[in-house]
Amino acid sequence: MAGRSAARVERETKNEKRAASRESRAASPEPRAPRSEPSATSLDRIIHERMRLAIVSALAVNDSLTFNDLKALLETTDGNLSVHARKLEDAKYIAVDKSFEGRMPKTQYRLTAAGRRAFEKYIAHMESLIKAVR
Repeated sequence: MAGRSAARVERETKNEKRAASRESRAASPEPRAPRSEPSATSLDRIIHERMRLAIVSALAVNDSLTFNDLKALLETTDGNLSVHARKLEDAKYIAVDKSFEGRMPKTQYRLTAAGRRAFEKYIAHMESLIKAVR
């Protein structure tokens, strides 16, 4: 009985020390050195995907484009364009205007101010990554 008690006390002491160590690490994290080089992991994941980057790039050089214009320009399917355009719309990077010409639906896309800023930031980040590698 006494042997078990001593072992139990020893385990409890070790557990308390581990808990105290975890708490002290959580309370005072070690300072990290500032990054001098850009990180590829900090790229804007919304824009970084190939089709979304193509959409934003096309809209950056055009005031607006219709769904059919974008589809033809990017050589993609209706479904693929719709899914990626919705992601960009949800992020407020593009604005979508839907209307009708006669009985035909017409969807018009344009880059928002937030989308333009995000795109310019993305391009600057990519340029700095390229410089860092060279």
